[in-house]
Amino acid sequence: MRILKNTQKQEKIDQTDIMSTPQTLLEHVERIIALAEKSELNEAFYKKAKTSINFVAKFMNLSTNQAIIFSVFMEKSDDSNITLSELSNFLGCRNIKTISMLNEMDELEKRRLVRCSWHKGKRNYRVPHDVVDAVKQGVFYEPESSKNLTTEQLFQHIERLFDERNNKEISYQILVEELKLLLKDNTSLVFCRQIKEWDNIYKNDDNFSLLLFFCHQFINLDHDCIWIGEIEKLYEAEKRHELSKFSFRRMKKELHNGSNELIKQHILEYYNDNRLVIDNEIYRITENAKEQLFAELDIQIKQCENKKGILLHDSITVKELFYNEHERMQIAQLSSLLQEDNFVNVQKRLEDNGMRKGFSCLFHGVPGTGKTETAYQIAHSTGRDIMMVDISETKSCWFGESEKKIKAIFERYRTHVKISNISPILLFNEADAVIGKRRDTENSNIAQTENAIQNIILQEMETFDGIMIATTNLIQNLDKAFERRFLYKIEFDKPSVETKKMIWLSMIPSLSEQEAEELATSYDFSGRQIENIVRKRTIDSILNGTEPSMKAMHSYCQNELLYKKERKIGFNL
Repeated sequence: MRILKNTQKQEKIDQTDIMSTPQTLLEHVERIIALAEKSELNEAFYKKAKTSINFVAKFMNLSTNQAIIFSVFMEKSDDSNITLSELSNFLGCRNIKTISMLNEMDELEKRRLVRCSWHKGKRNYRVPHDVVDAVKQGVFYEPESSKNLTTEQLFQHIERLFDERNNKEISYQILVEELKLLLKDNTSLVFCRQIKEWDNIYKNDDNFSLLLFFCHQFINLDHDCIWIGEIEKLYEAEKRHELSKFSFRRMKKELHNGSNELIKQHILEYYNDNRLVIDNEIYRITENAKEQLFAELDIQIKQCENKKGILLHDSITVKELFYNEHERMQIAQLSSLLQEDNFVNVQKRLEDNGMRKGFSCLFHGVPGTGKTETAYQIAHSTGRDIMMVDISETKSCWFGESEKKIKAIFERYRTHVKISNISPILLFNEADAVIGKRRDTENSNIAQTENAIQNIILQEMETFDGIMIATTNLIQNLDKAFERRFLYKIEFDKPSVETKKMIWLSMIPSLSEQEAEELATSYDFSGRQIENIVRKRTIDSILNGTEPSMKAMHSYCQNELLYKKERKIGFNL
């Protein structure tokens, strides 16, 4: 037994000897990891690992501690959320020791060797895949060059930085530093020179980053008008930067009252939809500033201008919807058809057979059954943006030049189709006013105008090549001419007992099966009514600090129905 034990010890010594003579970058990193684990970063560790630490530090142009921390990050490179506590546990030291090396980690982040995000006030690190690949191959990692870019390439870099900021992978300060480095490295571009010419904007980090944010939104995302709430994301922040909250509050106040330099210098302006109402919480780049900034991007500007009024599919919040069986099957079929590959193929076959290739769909049924939300979810799942037309809101604008306005809607939609990779959806929400039965025109200018509008829409639908969805609550008033032109007509009924039960359970997971069935059986609610009740329940639970009872749930339900007990009329004998 003693001999066997000595043999095992000798084998271990031999393996250590092998590790003591690493050759490649990856082998040196591996040796640092092996020696650093539970070492508490004591003097013995530094002495044993000195050769490998020096090799990694020299090869990657890092300091001693940066080489050590980077090696530990490499050990955990399959984890996208490496915390300081995990680093401390691996090294066998207290958190305070790891915290003392935060400056080294910040330098690694600036070199883009690691990326840092924030979740619930805690740092989370990850090693990018291209860094891991470089270490495996034994080559010096250098981020993609940001010098001598074209304007298009510059905006690709800008988009990457704002995406990383949006995902909280970089701090606000690093965002500003890297944006300024981009401009410094590309002074040959008109865009970069123009921003630097606005010296007081360029030197103010908050105004500078805000201007770049607007430029990014306009060029990369086709967003012309930006709400103040979207700007706040820039400053969402890290526990170490409480000043970022103060910066946002100050910025918001300056923009609101017009004292911000971007407003004063007419670089940004308040959104003014009809030249009558100004919204001082929505902003856009002025036309003059666009001409100065984007002289090299004429095509992109025209596309952005043309895409106003579009709801982008990736901005739609995904929701789980519950349908009765006959609805579910029809919606699944329509969603499948509108997947781009299927859609293009079907359109081609229809055209080859001399048939109209447009798809007009009617979603009808009682209010609150998910007609509009279904259109949104179909748009999101098929990657199609939505051009929203709310006829009920624009009706007051019809009289006089109504025909021109309706024609302009379809013309604008055709423009969107031309500039989009995938055809968007034209959504007539609450279209009761235009698809109802035509009215008697005798002595009624209003009826004549509305009938003229209907005729225009009917004519447009005859030659329509895109995707149109109309929603209505009043199918009984549907004009027969419209009925013939809608290819898909899907009726949205109030949910069945089983469907209501699923909705209750999805919105309140703490309900038992029996309780959900009791509510589903007792009340004939639409999905929207159930959502209203759940919101009331949530508010009460927040205010009272306790979960409402079933008795309270019944009370909410009765209030939703404006519930009154029936009273018998007559005499009690």
